[in-house]
Amino acid sequence: MPDHPETLFSHAEVLLNSLRHILMIVIAKILPWTALIAWVAFWLLAVNWVKFRQVLVQGGLIGLVLIGLCMILLWGLIAPPADGAHYLFGLTLSNFAGKTVYVTSLFCIMFLCGSVQLSGCCSSLCRFEEDEPAKDAVHAH
Repeated sequence: MPDHPETLFSHAEVLLNSLRHILMIVIAKILPWTALIAWVAFWLLAVNWVKFRQVLVQGGLIGLVLIGLCMILLWGLIAPPADGAHYLFGLTLSNFAGKTVYVTSLFCIMFLCGSVQLSGCCSSLCRFEEDEPAKDAVHAH
């Protein structure tokens, strides 16, 4: 038992302040990446890629390309770079070319998440229920 309870409380206070400081540093490092982490988590864990792949093969890929083009156009009009160019991979790209690289990168990440899910690497995290009762109700009539 310590002789001075004040020292125990002061040490606990220093420990809590240090933990709070470490937590703030970690949050400051992760905060700029939260949108990308949410993008990966959504496409990896919330989308049933077995059904989505069927939709893409049946013509949904055209819709996805059109959505990507709209993303490029709107993002380029709403948020042009401050100095008029993007600097990516050692290249100087115009506004819309830079946005095309960004949107293509997001789509590549989306398809990589789909390939990881379809490979079975995260099958314990992804449990999708089938829509079989709705089909049975149609056949009952």
